[in-house]
Amino acid sequence: MAFIEMTVPPLPHYITSGFSTISKGSKHPSRRNIQVFDLLITTSGCLYIGEEDARFEVAAGQAVILRPDSYHFATEVCSELTGTYWMHFHAGGPWAMVDHTVQPIPLEDPTQTPIEPFAVEPFTIRIPQYTTLLQPEKTYALFEQLQQLQPSAHMSSVRFAQQQLFHELLRQFSATTDSDHPSPSTACAEKAASYLRQHYKSSVSAKELGDHVNFHPVYIARCMQKEYGCSPTEYLLRLRIQQAKLLLLQTDLPVAHIAEDVGFEQPAYFATCFTKMEGISPRKYRQRFSRG
Repeated sequence: MAFIEMTVPPLPHYITSGFSTISKGSKHPSRRNIQVFDLLITTSGCLYIGEEDARFEVAAGQAVILRPDSYHFATEVCSELTGTYWMHFHAGGPWAMVDHTVQPIPLEDPTQTPIEPFAVEPFTIRIPQYTTLLQPEKTYALFEQLQQLQPSAHMSSVRFAQQQLFHELLRQFSATTDSDHPSPSTACAEKAASYLRQHYKSSVSAKELGDHVNFHPVYIARCMQKEYGCSPTEYLLRLRIQQAKLLLLQTDLPVAHIAEDVGFEQPAYFATCFTKMEGISPRKYRQRFSRG
């Protein structure tokens, strides 16, 4: 199954939407490089459409998202009256077509924001390009609400409401993938990451992590490298440094106390790790953001 993977922030942006019917014997128009995503949801009948080498039969209760940079065309005429909700939207930020494999996403890239106090950490949303809706009636209701708001779309408050409805729609689409069982490697990596987040203040050995996840440490490391782009040790180190940065900014606790609080046994080792990752010592980091 193909997915559209978007990196946010910024958030995808709703442009416009509507409802169309295609009579028996007619077909969806062909278009090329329209520069916006085209979401189509069939409510009755069946829509036959292609995108480059892909072919989709979008029956009632199903949806397809056509790319902004591709050629879309009807593969055959509709055999009955076909109703479709349609929507145009921008990704807002970077996006890519992916398969089942989740691309590694590091916790934070210290080379880009080494001394930013509260760095925005991008994340991804994965939306199936072609899917069966979990709750079609709820999705249809969102489109109807968008339609009701359209006459007042010149008002900022209404446009904001439209964006909220659109993001709820994306959440519903994303939920169709969440219902699938994650791959064994993904499940292993997520379970290991959850354990590390819960116990980052303590000393966590590879054996302890392996006993909890019930996999060999080497396999865990391979899974976390695939899913998060780093080993369990690096994941834990980055997490501890992130927590230390918050304490340096939000408290007046001594640096040595903070080092111990986030799981470092030796303050000197904490200072070394912090400086290597952030490009500045813990004390200078605090001083930089405490100046008047």
